[in-house]
Amino acid sequence: MSTTETARIGAGLPPLGQLMRGGLANLLYPVAGLGLLLAVWWYGGYLVASNPATQAFAGFAPGPALSATWTLVTSGTLASIVMPSLSRIGQGLLWAVVIGVPLGILVGSLPFLRKLTNFPFQLLRMVSPLAWMPVAVLAFSTWNGAIIFLIFMASVWPILFSTAFGVQRIDPMYYKVARNFGASPLATLRRLVVPAVAPDMLAGFRLALGVAWVVLVPAEYLGVTSGLGYAINDARDILAYDLLAALVLVIGVIGFLLDTAVVSLIRYFGWQGS
Repeated sequence: MSTTETARIGAGLPPLGQLMRGGLANLLYPVAGLGLLLAVWWYGGYLVASNPATQAFAGFAPGPALSATWTLVTSGTLASIVMPSLSRIGQGLLWAVVIGVPLGILVGSLPFLRKLTNFPFQLLRMVSPLAWMPVAVLAFSTWNGAIIFLIFMASVWPILFSTAFGVQRIDPMYYKVARNFGASPLATLRRLVVPAVAPDMLAGFRLALGVAWVVLVPAEYLGVTSGLGYAINDARDILAYDLLAALVLVIGVIGFLLDTAVVSLIRYFGWQGS
């Protein structure tokens, strides 16, 4: 490559200093936010520890909590606590996708079905997932199955409604073009509908993941002897407040990483994510 061509290509690239300044600026706000959170946490821990009435809860302070977190990580205990919860989340979300996406496509495609199901679906959507606990206990032979059902009930509605909304936004002209080219219903679904609604499906999946992750901990109070919810309940019973705070921190970090992974997936496919 000639010197002239190299200069021409280099002229279209931002200077290294500009890239570094942009990267530092993007990093500054998250670091500042994290610092502010730690400052508030430390001050709250100081107030708790300095008050004789609340000194028993001093384990919630950053020092004991971070120390307990490090012990969980280095001892290998954390993996045995987290993996059952991730397995339940994965199974619940899988069932939500398997049922919510096809049903959302049908509801979005068929006006009569949309009118028929709108009221019952909206009614069911407004019921707290945890309110289904008695039904889940009666319907499933294992506690694990009951928890997965609760996660499913929490996550199916965002996926279903987002998918249906995406289908309704497809320009009818696209269907006409597909028919003119002789596309079968299956080909239209595979080549037109699914790609068109994929951004909405992933947005719904992101919402579903957030709701399911919030529901997971109280759902794991049900009978099981593993998972993050069980570990938090156990730490509370033995008054290990440093361990309890460490588990809360772990839940927040894992939830953030899961959400970041979904956003990265959206961006990877070229759709808008924030």
